[in-house]
Amino acid sequence: MTLGDELERGRRCADRWRSRRGLEQRLHDGPALRLSALSLRVGLLRSGQRDSAWEQGLDEVADEIGAALQELREVAAAIYPPLLDEAGLGPALRELVSASGACARIDAVATRCGTAAEGAAYFATAACLAQAGGGDMTVRVRVDGGDLVLTLEGVDPALRDVVLDEAGPLGGSVTVADSTNQTTTITGRFPCV
Repeated sequence: MTLGDELERGRRCADRWRSRRGLEQRLHDGPALRLSALSLRVGLLRSGQRDSAWEQGLDEVADEIGAALQELREVAAAIYPPLLDEAGLGPALRELVSASGACARIDAVATRCGTAAEGAAYFATAACLAQAGGGDMTVRVRVDGGDLVLTLEGVDPALRDVVLDEAGPLGGSVTVADSTNQTTTITGRFPCV
């Protein structure tokens, strides 16, 4: 593969992650804001009417709006977590571990490395956490040269392919250290494009 091909692949991957981030923003700025405004209007209607059947109906509508807003937030976060964009990979991974109830330690540098690399590393980690089955793992993130380096310690060696699915399209690579007691260390390199 030529340097031009690698640059083009990196550009396409970066465009894909920018598009994913844009979808999250559209969900947040479009339907989520409209549902929030509708929720406020229902609240105003509730305060102006004293009939119990009317109030019960408004309460039910308000509950449904709240549930729809929560579902939209979850879908948006699955597309591209807002905290990843706002605060970086370390805080986003900590929030992911907390929300999932997984048993994992996060050790991440604050250095930013681009939307594509951070997004791919985030989703590789999320997939590994989901498939780890509650095992104890350590996630380390650092920047080495032009790469974001993700190290997953204490994981099943079969998760190598999960990390490669995210690193590969960016031109990244994955290595697996010798495994002991059916766990291993997987290191993924994600070019900061």
